[in-house]
Amino acid sequence: MVGWQDGAVVRATGIPYATAGRFQPPAAAPGWTEPFAATTLAPACPQGPVPFLDDVLGTRYGELPGSEDCQRLSITIPAGIADDERVPVMVWLHGGSYTSGSGDLAIFDAASLVAENRVIVVSVTYRLGLFGYLATGTGRPANLGLLDQLEAFRWVQRNIAAFGGDPARVTAFGQSAGGDSVAHLMATPEAPSLFQRAIIQSAPLGITRGRHKMSRAMGIAAEAVTEDTPAMEVVAIEDHVSQVARKYGLIAAMPFGTQYGHAPLPPEADIEDAWNATAPGIEVLIGHTSDEARLFLPRSRFVSQLGSVPVLGSAAVRAINWAVTEAVYGRASRKFARRHARAGGTAHSYVLSWGAPGNFYRAAHTVDLPLLFGNKQTWAAAGLLTGASWEEIDAVGRKVRRMWASFARGDGLGPAGGIPGALQYRAAA
Repeated sequence: MVGWQDGAVVRATGIPYATAGRFQPPAAAPGWTEPFAATTLAPACPQGPVPFLDDVLGTRYGELPGSEDCQRLSITIPAGIADDERVPVMVWLHGGSYTSGSGDLAIFDAASLVAENRVIVVSVTYRLGLFGYLATGTGRPANLGLLDQLEAFRWVQRNIAAFGGDPARVTAFGQSAGGDSVAHLMATPEAPSLFQRAIIQSAPLGITRGRHKMSRAMGIAAEAVTEDTPAMEVVAIEDHVSQVARKYGLIAAMPFGTQYGHAPLPPEADIEDAWNATAPGIEVLIGHTSDEARLFLPRSRFVSQLGSVPVLGSAAVRAINWAVTEAVYGRASRKFARRHARAGGTAHSYVLSWGAPGNFYRAAHTVDLPLLFGNKQTWAAAGLLTGASWEEIDAVGRKVRRMWASFARGDGLGPAGGIPGALQYRAAA
């Protein structure tokens, strides 16, 4: 395999880990008999624009080409690994409500995390939306994106030693839908053989239950899509299918997602037993930001009007932020950690409270991303960070990256700890 040196890291990008026809489960990608040029970024799964996220994160729609042949991964390796060296491996699953994002977006550049902490990061791109996350009554399978991710972890187990990685020290980590993916991968019996640690960041576990009626209605609306529908027409229909979900309340905030009772997941009634079965083999760090909901509040006309009311308005917005953050992320996250510990696993819960000074978003959903990834250039246009200098962001980011990597190495977190003014954690019992 041919990659390239990029400063303090070595990159190998766009490596196929699986192949699949549309609406078909993935199969492991065949091996190569000739050198493979791993020098092109992985394409994104076809998706529509999300303008408000571009404004907040400084991303640009169309940054990567779209292709249904998106089951690819990219590897960032510290320079100078010795032939006999084996370093910890961190496998990244991106977020985006299961409908947007891609593993090789510039905002997910793992170079700093890798170079500072001598770990390998594997970034996974997988199927999204109608391509990856909705069953229909005519037999189209659910959870295809989750099955893609399983194939990526199997690829890592088979191949990462050749890159200097330790297959016995693999950490799955993901944010938002990526964190939700990590949690649900843990419900598969083979999970402890694929990764030994899991970092679950801002997973919306509070809205993953009771979705059967909504998913069924969406599946009916999606029947118009066939194997021959052009990809961007599928994306356009995806928006219509999302509208069908709106009457189902808070769970419709993320209409696409994992579906219980479809491979590789058990029925919803059995999900906790499935998690309990794998708990002793996986160490967990799970948490959320203190102001998750602030990312979404400006999109609500009601909340915007409420916030303009003198004195009482700001207090009301704070109350709404707290209530939604707890309902979607907080309570379910702490419950997951406690259940994991009771089942014989090790779990820590954290809350990340850092935010740009004076910024409305404060410690909103996604604020962990610039602390873990990217650089001054890729995050320069992010509204999320207005008010903070890159030096300030990087100072906190270095500590977060060090903590994540320490966990991945297996150093242990102890009963409690954190980063003053930015993050606190404690062991679950």
